[in-house]
Amino acid sequence: MVVTAAPAAARFDSAVYRDRLSRAARAAAAAGLDAIVVTPGPDLRYLLGATASTHERLTALVVPAEGAAAVVAPRMERASLGGSAVADLDLAVHEWVDGEDPYRLVARLIPGQGRFAVDEAMPALHTLPLADALTRTPVLATAVLRELRAVKDADEIAALRRAGDAIDRVHARMAEFLQVGRTEREVADLIASAILDEGHQEVAFVVVGAGPHGADPHHEVSDRVVTRGDVVVVDIGGAVAPGYYSDSTRTYVMGTPDPAVAERFAVLERAQQAAVDAVRPGVTATHVDRAARDLLVAAGLGEAFLHRTGHGIGLSVHEEPYIVTDDETVLRAGMAFSIEPGIYFPGRWGARIEDIVVVTESGSESLNRRPHGLTVLE
Repeated sequence: MVVTAAPAAARFDSAVYRDRLSRAARAAAAAGLDAIVVTPGPDLRYLLGATASTHERLTALVVPAEGAAAVVAPRMERASLGGSAVADLDLAVHEWVDGEDPYRLVARLIPGQGRFAVDEAMPALHTLPLADALTRTPVLATAVLRELRAVKDADEIAALRRAGDAIDRVHARMAEFLQVGRTEREVADLIASAILDEGHQEVAFVVVGAGPHGADPHHEVSDRVVTRGDVVVVDIGGAVAPGYYSDSTRTYVMGTPDPAVAERFAVLERAQQAAVDAVRPGVTATHVDRAARDLLVAAGLGEAFLHRTGHGIGLSVHEEPYIVTDDETVLRAGMAFSIEPGIYFPGRWGARIEDIVVVTESGSESLNRRPHGLTVLE
């Protein structure tokens, strides 16, 4: 589900993007690359503030390890760069028209005969002809770009805070939407409108998993009617300007919860808090994952926890770092990610609690402040 509202400020100040391009060039050099080629997607938005979409005509940013960055774009799509930092940064834009070969334009902008990298969102439609034009196969720029994007600066954290506050306001209104007799789809439509009303520019997803549907972590919505006694998982998120996402899950129950449900949910609540408390600079992603997982295992609920504990968030809903077993990524101040353990009982019910946290110099800051307990709705 992607629903958008009227546009707001699309990017930060141009100085932010000048710094990012400079750091990307240094990172490319450190990785032994001659250049990075980035097509429309989250990485291009990170580097230029550009919201252009990818299609069959190539638009690409070329960031050489040495020298000035430049853009290759179809003349008929030049307007898609409007609002980006391209003009303010005085980047050269090499235009092309149908019948010309844009891949050779890119090739002329890449110095040397060494390695070049492409962003992971670049479609094969562009990757393969670019490799032909350069007579060598690219590597992925993911390892370079994720290092830049994983640690958020103050402006990015401020945007994530706005997103967290906005989605909290939607959860605070859940009694308006989640009512016995409505279908999951009807509830989701009401929530989507509220996400926009509360300050998001885009609705990214709405999950309403009532009763047995809550036991499917990837359930979205259906025409199932919400009934009394249902445990309901509500996972919602959207983007605020300039493109940073919220993502928050709370679990509700329609009427008095079954004591066994309440008991298991209380364990889940402790596990989620244990993982939040484990976050600080210098610990690994697996350390945080284990803080939640070990507690659930000890309570006999380990097999009911089917997924990782969390994922990074920013210009993408899911990005580095991933909070998962056996991931030895060392957490650093500025990293932002979800903490969202869940328990799932097929055919019966499920539950999940999710906050976005930011690593601080001494611990973490939670960007979601709604109560974590099993919320009773009548």
